[in-house]
Amino acid sequence: MVPRSNGDVADDGLMETAAGQAEHWDDVYGHGDTTRSWFQAQAGWSLRMFAGAGIGAADSVIDVGGGSSPLAAALLARGHSDITVLDVSVVGMRVAQQRLGTAAQRVQWLVGDVRTWRPQRRYVVWHDRALYHFMTSDQDREAYLQALESATSREDAICILATFAPDGPPRCSGLPVVRYGGAELASALGPSWQMIDEGREPHRTPSGAIQPFTWAAFRRQPSSA
Repeated sequence: MVPRSNGDVADDGLMETAAGQAEHWDDVYGHGDTTRSWFQAQAGWSLRMFAGAGIGAADSVIDVGGGSSPLAAALLARGHSDITVLDVSVVGMRVAQQRLGTAAQRVQWLVGDVRTWRPQRRYVVWHDRALYHFMTSDQDREAYLQALESATSREDAICILATFAPDGPPRCSGLPVVRYGGAELASALGPSWQMIDEGREPHRTPSGAIQPFTWAAFRRQPSSA
């Protein structure tokens, strides 16, 4: 199954950057799951945060940077029926689709760079494990947060983020990252999002090393307007 294009709209400079990102991540995914330090066979912490935030099977979910993540499969198994995966890598999403088999047809797969993506709808839940920490410039972070604001519902939205913790590695898959604690993630999202849960995951890599992750869940605050 080939992922559907999401019709990104962006200026030429950003698109060139997005194309380079796609090539990079296609290569990373092409070397296999166990070559990636952040690989996980089960989406345990994601599901824990979903439960803590009170997310139900009827809530629409977008997994940004989902790639080959097992989250879509786990959500389908729990009765979710409105699941979207956004990733810049076709190769990464094909891994997840092959794992799901015919059930992959129950997920919407969007090819795109979150920084240039223009959502065509809104979602209740925004989930991101290990994408935001690759936003290393002010421009990247601003574009990411604009996508978050545009893609999430105004009244009941939940944002779940997982990044390398402050004592985590400074680089991943050949790229620099920005490391965060819970307070730093809250500051990055701003006052329109209230933290409702946080945690620290000692993620064990395929090689046996420990990579500490910061997890945080946020609820959008009602507009005062």
